[in-house]
Amino acid sequence: MKTIGMIGGMSWESSLEYYRLINLGVKQRLGGLHSAKSVLVSVDFAEIEALQSAGDWETATSQMIAAARQVERAGADFLLICTNTMHKMADAVQQSIQIPLLHIADATAARVKAHGLDTVGLLGTRFTMEQDFYRGRLEQHGLRVVIPSAEERGLVHQVIYTELVLGQINPASRAAYLRIMGGLPGAQGVILGCTEIGLLVKQADTPLPLFDTTLIHAQAAVDFALD
Repeated sequence: MKTIGMIGGMSWESSLEYYRLINLGVKQRLGGLHSAKSVLVSVDFAEIEALQSAGDWETATSQMIAAARQVERAGADFLLICTNTMHKMADAVQQSIQIPLLHIADATAARVKAHGLDTVGLLGTRFTMEQDFYRGRLEQHGLRVVIPSAEERGLVHQVIYTELVLGQINPASRAAYLRIMGGLPGAQGVILGCTEIGLLVKQADTPLPLFDTTLIHAQAAVDFALD
């Protein structure tokens, strides 16, 4: 079994899900008392969020590189960045370490295509929905990506940063997300492109196929670790 490296804490609410899902996946595959070999470096999200808000991606990149090198030194065989937004600096992080980085958008695109879909909605932070580092990565896999209107993107982003990262699950916010998902033109399914959204919206809430990036990334890590 390979040792899974994780950069977490963005937020710890979803990092907790990563740890649970990865260990559950290993137990399901191997049985008995098996659990995942893993290394976790958890950052202070208040510091990261301040850099995001200020647009200081250079400093944020430096912090991600430092965390990745710490994970590598601790003996990890590969790396997960346990958040969608901070994949903005995934290429820079990969170039700074010798172990492979398992990209969340690649794993998600593979899952979408395995379902036979080619047009998918994307919800996440403003950075994830609006900037090319994530949408462009999905499009490289041949997917057409649909995002909400500017006003709706603002609402999605606000709920993430004022509720979900604090562990607050609001039924009114769930209803708003479902309304937004249902209005995405041509979307055959929806990528939950923030690792906290799966805490709010479940597949049982909508007939649209949902692609929970936390679950997908965790399952990809288990496959990589065991195969």
